[in-house]
Amino acid sequence: MATLLPLLADIRNCTVCRDLPLGPRPVVALGQRARIMIVGQAPGTKVHESGVAWDDPSGDHLREWLGVDRETFYNRQKFAIVPMGFCYPGSRKGGDAPPRPECAPTWHSQVRNVLPRLELTLLCGMYAQRYYLAGERKKTLSATVSHYEEYLPTFFALPHPSWRSKQWIKKNPWFSAKTLPELRRRVHALL
Repeated sequence: MATLLPLLADIRNCTVCRDLPLGPRPVVALGQRARIMIVGQAPGTKVHESGVAWDDPSGDHLREWLGVDRETFYNRQKFAIVPMGFCYPGSRKGGDAPPRPECAPTWHSQVRNVLPRLELTLLCGMYAQRYYLAGERKKTLSATVSHYEEYLPTFFALPHPSWRSKQWIKKNPWFSAKTLPELRRRVHALL
């Protein structure tokens, strides 16, 4: 079993994707006492520049969904933050490119092995759900999120909290009425 500090050093020195447009700059936050892991997509350009996960409007939305302030959110002993792709993947028509496929298989199981207190993993968006739920996820993101209870107590399926989710939330009022209160209850019980 790997230990946290050597694993973090290995991740920060990773060059598997050295051909990325802005070069590799892995963004991850880990603490051995973390009970909640947040799995998102990949850093955008702002996060790539700052090196701080969820340091953008998506992070503001996520913190609002969780009902936590920045100080709590960035406490590595409370939340581990592990994107599907640790580095900015570049852009494509209409936004950022998908997370690189090499990253999660290379690092995620090792990360989970150094988090002995991990109880809940928040799967933010379809990339995280596809990887962690595999054949158990539903045909659509909306169906997967609406059936979040099926994946508990280990996983909690969420949409990605990007600007695009505002329209999705309007079309799916059950998310704010039912899902978010349960998410907050579970998160606060583990903090």
